[in-house]
Amino acid sequence: MQTNKNGLMSILIILVMITLSLSGCGKLTASKPDFQIRSAQAADFAQYKEVPVEEKPQVKPYIVSSDLSNVSNANRFEFSPATRDLLVKNGFAVVPARNLEFFSSYEMNRYDMIPNFITTDSMLHNYHLYFNHLLKSLESDQLVRKLQELNEGMLTASIEQYDALKGTAWENAARRNLAFFTVGSSLLDSSVVPPESVKNKVEEELALIHGQAGIAISPIMSMGAPQDLLESLKEDYTQYIPRGHYTQSEELTRYFQSMMWYGRLTFRVKDPDETRSAVLMTLALNNEKNLQPWNDIYSVSEFMVGKSDDLSYADYISLLGEVYGEKMSYATLTGDETRWNAFMERLAELPAPRINSIPIFDANIQPDRNREILGYRFMGQRYTLDADVFQRLIYREVGENSMGERRLLPKGLDIPSAFGSPAASQILKEIGAYNYENYGTNMSALQNYIAKLDLASWSQNLYWNWLYTLKPLTREKPKGYPTFMLNQAWSRKDLNTYLTSWTELKHDTVLYAKQVYAEMGGGGEEKADDRGYVEPDPYFYARLAALTTMTREGLEARNLINAQDIENLNRLEELALALKTISEKELQEVSLTDEEFELIRSYGGQLEHFWLEALRDNGVERTAQLTNNPAMLVTDVATAPPDTVLQEGSGFIQNIYVVVPVGGSLRIAKGGIYSYYEFTGKTAERLTDEKWQEQLINGEIPTAPAWTGSYTASGETRIKMPGEVE
Repeated sequence: MQTNKNGLMSILIILVMITLSLSGCGKLTASKPDFQIRSAQAADFAQYKEVPVEEKPQVKPYIVSSDLSNVSNANRFEFSPATRDLLVKNGFAVVPARNLEFFSSYEMNRYDMIPNFITTDSMLHNYHLYFNHLLKSLESDQLVRKLQELNEGMLTASIEQYDALKGTAWENAARRNLAFFTVGSSLLDSSVVPPESVKNKVEEELALIHGQAGIAISPIMSMGAPQDLLESLKEDYTQYIPRGHYTQSEELTRYFQSMMWYGRLTFRVKDPDETRSAVLMTLALNNEKNLQPWNDIYSVSEFMVGKSDDLSYADYISLLGEVYGEKMSYATLTGDETRWNAFMERLAELPAPRINSIPIFDANIQPDRNREILGYRFMGQRYTLDADVFQRLIYREVGENSMGERRLLPKGLDIPSAFGSPAASQILKEIGAYNYENYGTNMSALQNYIAKLDLASWSQNLYWNWLYTLKPLTREKPKGYPTFMLNQAWSRKDLNTYLTSWTELKHDTVLYAKQVYAEMGGGGEEKADDRGYVEPDPYFYARLAALTTMTREGLEARNLINAQDIENLNRLEELALALKTISEKELQEVSLTDEEFELIRSYGGQLEHFWLEALRDNGVERTAQLTNNPAMLVTDVATAPPDTVLQEGSGFIQNIYVVVPVGGSLRIAKGGIYSYYEFTGKTAERLTDEKWQEQLINGEIPTAPAWTGSYTASGETRIKMPGEVE
C-alpha cells in the first residue's frame, strides 16, 4: 500500500490485500464479465509486547587515578600510554584488534580470567545473525518456490493477454508485459525460453542485467516509447550485483536478481501505455493461482521489512473497481475511453512514493519529480524510515551550500541525528552538513516527527522495530549512570554501535529495502576475581527482548519457523531479559547473585551457541571454521548517479576496556565492540561481503570516522596471567 504524504508515512494504515475470483483471462468478450472484484483484509503477523523497565540510576560518581592505583586488577594489564590516558580521562578505551567474532573475544577472557564487559554491540550482532538466518531460510525453503509459481502463472497470463489484445491500442502494453515476465522468469530459471515475439528485447535486457552495465535505457521499458521519452526510461543495472547472503548459492543469486527486477521497474502513471501494462498485470494477478504466491512473498517480506513505497496491485485493483464497477471485461476496459480517462485522472491524484530510487535528472530538467516517479511496481521495494530520512537530506530537498555544491550522498550520521542523537548532530555541524540551504530546517522537521511516533508505528514490522531497539543509543545518559557513560566519548561509542548495527540491518535487507537516489547533476590454574559487568542500558535490552519475541511469534503464527529456531529465539529473549535485570541492578547499586555473575562469565559460550545455530546451514560445526564466517560485512545504502555509491561496512571486532564498579571497588572489564566504516565507491564495484572481508584481512582498511578517535587508542595491550602478577 501507499504511504501517506501528509506525514512522513501513514504508519497506521492497514495493508489491504485483494482476493479476487476470476472466470477467465482469455479472449475478449462483451457479453460475459471477465473480472469480479472483492476485497479481504490481511491478518497481522504479531503483536508487540512492551517490556517494562525500572531504570532508577544512582551509581556514585568515581574518578580513575592517573596511575590506575585505585583499580583493583590494573596490574593484570600492560597498556600503551595512549590507552592508559583514555582510561583515566574517559573511564574506557577502545583498542583496535583483529577479532573475527564477538564470542572468540569473550571466550578468551574466560581463559585469561579477565572480567567480561558485555556490550550492547554483542547482543545486537546476535540478533543480526539470527534475523539474517531466518530471512535466508524463508527464501531458500519457501519464497524461491513461491516465486517460481508466480513467474509461471504471470507468464502464462501475459501470453493469453497478448494473444487477446493484438490489433488493439493495448497490444504494445501486453507485449511489454510478456517481455517483462519473461525476464523475471529467466533470471530465476535459465531454462525459460523467450517467446519469439519478445526474444530480442529479452536478450538485450538480460545482457544489461548480467553485465551490471551501469545506468542505461531499459530495452523493455522503452518498447514503443517515443524518442523524447527514452532518457527517462533508464535503469541502474549495477543494482543486480548480488550482495549480502545472496552470494552464498546460485539459487539465492537468481532469486535476488528476479526479485530486484520486480522491485525496481516502474510503470509510470504519466505514460498511458505504461499504465496499460500496469493494469494488465493487475488483472493477471486477479486470479487465486497468481495472487496466492504473490501475497505469500509480499506478506512475509512486509513483516520482515515493510510495505511497498510505490503503487501496487491493491491500489490499482481498488481503483479499477471504483471506476469500472465490480464487474468488468477486456471489452469495457479497452473500449470505454471515458472511464479510462477517469481512471488515469484518479491515478494521477494518488500520492507519489516517498523515496526516489529512479535515476532522474535534476530540477532544472525535470522540475516535477513526483510526476516522474509516480507509478506501479509489481513487487515494489519497501518504504523504510531511514531511507526517507536520507531522501529529505540530499539534493534536491536541501538545495546547495554557499559554494554551489550539492549534497548528492547522505551520511550515516543523518539517521541517529534524526532519531535525536545530540552527538550525531554536533558532528554533522562540524563537517558542514548544516551549510546546505535547507538541511537544518529539514533535519529539525524530521527530529520532531520521529520524536512523536507512537509504539504502533515502531512495531509495524521487524525493520522498524530494529530501529526502535537502537533508539536508546541516541540519548545522552542521565546522572546516576556509571562515570564512563557520562562523557562525549561514550556518546560517540554509542554512535558507533548504532551505525554498525544499522549497517547490519541494511545488509540483511538489501534486496527488499528501497535505496535512495540523488538526482543527476547534469585457561590458567590460579584463580582470579573475574566478576564482570554488563553495559547498563535497560531500555535497550527490554526492546531487544520484545523484538525477539515479535520475531518468533510472528513467524510461528504463520508456520514459517521450525522448532529449533523457536527454541533459539526463546533463549535469546531470555538472555536479553536477564541482561535488562542485571542492568537495573547495576544502576541501582544492588549486588548481583552468583548466578548472574556466572552468566556474565559464561557469556562467550552463549554467543558461540547463537553463532553456530545461525550459521548451521553454512556447514559450520566447529569454531575452527570461524575464518570462513567472520562478522565483517558491507552494504551499499545510497546512490549518486551516474556512478557513485555510499558504502557502509563493519570491520574486525575491537577490544574495549572499561573501568567499572563491582563489589565496592573499581576494576577493568574487557569486551568487544563493532568497528564502523563509511566510504564511497563506484556503482559497478558494489562490494560483496567476500570482497570486503578479503580487503580487511589483507590490511586494506579504510580510515575510520574521525569522531571515533575520541575513544580509540593506539598500541597493543598485554594481559598477564594471575601467576605473573606480583
